[in-house]
Amino acid sequence: MKTTRPKPNAMSWLLLSAAIIVADQWTKAWVLSSLPEYTAVPVIDGFWNWYRTYNTGAAFSFLADAGGWQAIFFTVLAFAICGLLGWWLWRTPRGDWRQALPYSLVIGGALGNVIDRLVHGHVVDFIQWHWRGHYWPAFNLADAAIVAGAVGIALFGVFDGKRKPSAAGKAGK
Repeated sequence: MKTTRPKPNAMSWLLLSAAIIVADQWTKAWVLSSLPEYTAVPVIDGFWNWYRTYNTGAAFSFLADAGGWQAIFFTVLAFAICGLLGWWLWRTPRGDWRQALPYSLVIGGALGNVIDRLVHGHVVDFIQWHWRGHYWPAFNLADAAIVAGAVGIALFGVFDGKRKPSAAGKAGK
């Protein structure tokens, strides 16, 4: 009887997720101990500020004034998404970085913001970009990882070089 070894999966990419969580929480601890609230501290004049603020909602403060239930909703949603992406990582070959990298970025970012919601009741944001009086909503490293991961999932999904033949294409041959 021949035993086959399972192919290594991409679960080791969760180390990147852990690194994102550590970096995110470290920067937020720095922000909470060093930056004044709601006061712009220029990093690159006319473009980038440190700006300590808080978000009780999701992206762009979506549902920020919903009365508190949204923190539980976003926490449960983040755990569900992380569970799904973790399952996909488990099914992904270790060397398939085009799938593993974006999944691990989203997992790390989502869990970084979940920690904030559980510890503080809100997410700590501190990076503010602006140009000629137009301000982008403040964000943090976890948010950046989520966006980069989502863009990666979309781009690598759309522009994946490995074209899989469709069932209809096989049937016609």
